[in-house]
Amino acid sequence: MYTLRHLQFLIAVADTLNFSRAAELTFVTQPTLSAGIKELEDRLGVHLIERTRQSVMLTPLAKQITERARALLVDAKEIEELARAHQNPLESDVRLGAIPTIGPYLIPQALPSIRKELPKLRLYLREEMTEQLIDGLKKGRLDLILIALPFETGTLEIEDLFEDGYQLATPRAAPPPTATNRAALLDSSQLMLLEKGHCLQRHALQAYPDQELTQDESFAATSLTTLVAMVSEGLGVTLLPNLAVNAGVANAGQIRLTPLTDACPRKVVLAWRPNSAQKPLFEKLAKLLRTAHASQTALPISSVT
Repeated sequence: MYTLRHLQFLIAVADTLNFSRAAELTFVTQPTLSAGIKELEDRLGVHLIERTRQSVMLTPLAKQITERARALLVDAKEIEELARAHQNPLESDVRLGAIPTIGPYLIPQALPSIRKELPKLRLYLREEMTEQLIDGLKKGRLDLILIALPFETGTLEIEDLFEDGYQLATPRAAPPPTATNRAALLDSSQLMLLEKGHCLQRHALQAYPDQELTQDESFAATSLTTLVAMVSEGLGVTLLPNLAVNAGVANAGQIRLTPLTDACPRKVVLAWRPNSAQKPLFEKLAKLLRTAHASQTALPISSVT
């Protein structure tokens, strides 16, 4: 019978298409990995890998087996987590993924409370785009993700945290926005946003469903800090989420902030695999994140005018 280790070898080869890198990923020598793949093929009675001096390819059957192997390894990990959760529900290693427009502005504020309430929890944070996070969660690379909706999450279990509205950032040297010209500013070619792939870019464009917002296609930022710098230079305007503003992302900029109380907010949530054994721990983390956000929101925002 094949083992989980055999399946780990196959998945590593599928992910890298390189025996040397696959061996590094699985912490074995290349001969050990090659022997493991050969054993798997012998025990299944099928050919899985097409290997030449120039390339490594999976057979069509191997691709199907690999996807099922990923699911099996996730289930095996859940069994281990179930046992650990039974022994001590609040002591665990948690691999938390977060999008870049939430993680840096919420996790640092929540960490003191997390360390106090969950002193034996080891939290490992990784920042990625939403699609990568959901993929990592489904494949078992991550345990928990911090994302913003709307976004298609499939069968993942969702825990709502809070809604996050927007503020209009304009150059400090420009005339203050008014109720009359605000719509024109948002509808102009001056609207600068994050590059495509960031869900905030799409959420910002959907902030006013009745107004078809368009962005300056000649510019796309990789971070909110870059957007603040560009607005400070008078190159355009942007929308900043309240979460980032409350955390001080705009404090060093030469910009003016105008709350957009009528904009459709994004919804910040935690998500995990259905029936995860760590659900009680995740719900505890959700409560601590909500409390951290509420405390942050209660503080006066540094004036940027």
